[in-house]
Amino acid sequence: MSDTVPVFTTPSPRIRVVSVDRPWLWLARGWTDFIRAPRLCLLYGLAMVAASFVLTLGLVLADLPYLVLPLAAGFTFVAPILAVGIYEISRRLELGERPSLAGAAIAWRRNPLQIALAGLVLLFFHLAWVRIATLLFALFFSEATPSLSRLAETLLFSPASLPFLIVGTVIGAALAVGVFAIAAVSIPMLLDREIGVVTAIATSVTAVLVNWKAMALWAALIAIFTALGVATLYLGLAVALPLVGLASWHAYRDLVE
Repeated sequence: MSDTVPVFTTPSPRIRVVSVDRPWLWLARGWTDFIRAPRLCLLYGLAMVAASFVLTLGLVLADLPYLVLPLAAGFTFVAPILAVGIYEISRRLELGERPSLAGAAIAWRRNPLQIALAGLVLLFFHLAWVRIATLLFALFFSEATPSLSRLAETLLFSPASLPFLIVGTVIGAALAVGVFAIAAVSIPMLLDREIGVVTAIATSVTAVLVNWKAMALWAALIAIFTALGVATLYLGLAVALPLVGLASWHAYRDLVE
């Protein structure tokens, strides 16, 4: 086990310092949990795939296809709170118990108020990103909203495409870093312990700062898995989302004493 570093002078949790390649171990442990409860994990993943399809279809039918991309990109902002049931699967397996669909569905009841507050924080970031993306689209593309068939052409091949993508990527990345820092271990921690959301977020931010190299790799892996899931018309999310959620539980257990 790696050395521990006391981060807070109060009785708050201490953070372990881990090696930069530690995220691969978290993925391996997450995959082990996936194999131990494959039906439950796939059911969760398929539910997220179905929700993504319905949301995309709704935006297309509402003649708002330009919102598909920012919503897909901003999914990682709210994914940590949606994965509470997945964290519960790993928690139960760790305790030697058999996870169940009912247990995963009501896992939030272990610390309902604080988990809800954390969800509101993440939702704020997501709504802020969607609003910013909408304003950027209106700023760079003065023409009327393009149809679905011309959306890719407008975003990628018009004169304003490059500056739009650069500015949008920089702003989105900055928001994503903030969300990752506050949510990396806070949501699993709220599920596991009777603590407040402020303490959980402070612990999460500290864990990311103390282990910034390992956490940078972990953030990159999460982004890659999510992007691959979206690129496969959401189908890859059926495996990617549960795997990342299970691995995130082990990241929390590894980082927080």
